[in-house]
Amino acid sequence: MSRKKRIETEGGDPLGHNPFGELDKLHLPEGGELPPEPPGGRGEKKNKNRGRVDIIRQTAHRGGKTVTVVTHFRGIGLPEKEALARKMQKSCGTGGTVKDGNIEIQGEQRETVAAILKEAGFRPVFAGG
Repeated sequence: MSRKKRIETEGGDPLGHNPFGELDKLHLPEGGELPPEPPGGRGEKKNKNRGRVDIIRQTAHRGGKTVTVVTHFRGIGLPEKEALARKMQKSCGTGGTVKDGNIEIQGEQRETVAAILKEAGFRPVFAGG
């Protein structure tokens, strides 16, 4: 069994080529400072058209209580649905959940839910009764 020869790390010759050596000559902003963004540049843009979602009012199989259900999300994951549900619950002052890929908010809250969905870039449509 042969042992590998250890490379000495202290002293010795410096590295021949430093790929970052040319950066010292440039006048780069100090840490934390960003150059101004050009108008119409790559800023933080919200997706304006994330698709249609249906807002349904349901009372069936819920003991006569009304529930607002948001369905037909496309291209949105569970964490984002949960974040939207929390925002809706907070705005409406009610409880709610994400169940079977749908957001359920307690009570008749269709107008408030629609405003939150529009702000998030969805196109809410009132469906059903």
